[in-house]
Amino acid sequence: MFKVEAGHRRVHVAGMNTLTEHDRQLTEALKSLSLAPMPETPAPRRKAIRWVAGVVVVAVPVVAVLVWPGTFGDIRAVLQGQPDAARLAAPATVLSAAPDASSPPAKAPAAAREMTGSGYVIAPRLTHVFAKYEGRITGISVDVGDRVEAGQLLVTLDNVSARLALEQAKAAKVSADLVVAARQIALAQAVATLRRSEILARSEATSKKDLEEAETGWKSALNAVAQGRQEAVRADLAIRVAEEQLDEMTVRAPFAGTVTQLNAHIGDTVLARTDSVRESQSLLALTDTTGLVIDADVAETNLPWLRAGLRGEAVLDGFPDRPFAVELQRIAPVASAEKGTIGLRLILVDPPDGLRPNMAARIRIAVPETPGTMGEALP
Repeated sequence: MFKVEAGHRRVHVAGMNTLTEHDRQLTEALKSLSLAPMPETPAPRRKAIRWVAGVVVVAVPVVAVLVWPGTFGDIRAVLQGQPDAARLAAPATVLSAAPDASSPPAKAPAAAREMTGSGYVIAPRLTHVFAKYEGRITGISVDVGDRVEAGQLLVTLDNVSARLALEQAKAAKVSADLVVAARQIALAQAVATLRRSEILARSEATSKKDLEEAETGWKSALNAVAQGRQEAVRADLAIRVAEEQLDEMTVRAPFAGTVTQLNAHIGDTVLARTDSVRESQSLLALTDTTGLVIDADVAETNLPWLRAGLRGEAVLDGFPDRPFAVELQRIAPVASAEKGTIGLRLILVDPPDGLRPNMAARIRIAVPETPGTMGEALP
C-alpha cells in the first residue's frame, strides 16, 4: 500500500481495489476520445479493462509526482484545458540548471565602483603682474579678455627720478672719462721725467734723490689713472641701473596668455613691487588658458582605489548637457582634515568650447572593485 499527496487530493492504492470518482471520470473521458466504436466486450473483460485503465491513470500521476514535484498539478491543468507552458518546462529547466558537484563554482565578474566629487576648473599657470619700480601710469595697452603674447607691451609708467638718474649717470661717465684722460697725460709726463732721471743718473749728472722722486711721481700718476678708470666703470654701472629702471617703466607680458583681471588706471601712481605685493596691488592678472585642469575633491575612503590614469567624466555647471572625458593625473599628498576628502588633479580630454577658470565641475570616475596602486602625489 502506498499513499501520494498532490495539492489537496489524496489517492490510496491498496492491493487492486479503490478508484476515486475523479479517476472514473478521467477514464470515461479517455474512452470518449476514441473514434472507433467500442466493440461489445463481455462484462468480465470490461471490468478488467476498466481496472487496468484505472491503475494506469493513477500510476502515471503518482510516478510524475515522485519524479517531478509539482507535475501533477500541470497534468491536471492540461486535462482541464488550461495548459501552462512555463510550468511544463520547469522540470527540464531545473534539471539543466543543476550544478555539477565535480566542477568548481564559477567566479562572478568584479563589480565596478563609482566615485563622485566636485571641484573647479583651474589654470596652473596664472600670475599677477606688478610694477618693479614706483611710477605713474601713462598708458594701458590691453583690456580684460585680450589675448597677449610673451613680451607684449601691457602698461607704460613714467618716473621723473629715474630719468634724472640716467642723465646724472651719463654726466658722471663723461666726467670720469675726462679725469682718466687728464691722468693719462700726467702719467706720460711722469714716465718721461723718470727716463730722463735714469739717463742722468747713469752719467752721474743727477743725484740719487732726484731719481727716487722721479720714480715716485711715475707710480703716483699710474695709480691716479687706475683710479680714474675705476670711476668711469662706476659711471657705466650707474647708467645701466638707470636705464634698467627706465626700461621697467614699460611693463611687458611674462608669457602668452589672457588678461583676466585689470586693476591699472591711467594717472594712478603705483608702488614698487615689494610694497605692491604687500598691499596686494597688482596691475593686472595674466592667465594661460590653454592648459586648464580640474582640481576636485572626493571622499578619502576612495583612496585605496585611486591611481594615475583612471578615466572618468566631468560635467560643468555652465554646460550641464555637454559632459566630457577626464583623466586622473595626480593625487594630493595630504587629505583635508576639515572635509575628510582627498584632492585630485584631472586632465581635460576634448572639453567644450568656452571653458573658463573657476567654473564649477562635477566628476564621476568608475574604478575596479579591487583596490589598486595609488597614483603620484601632487607636489
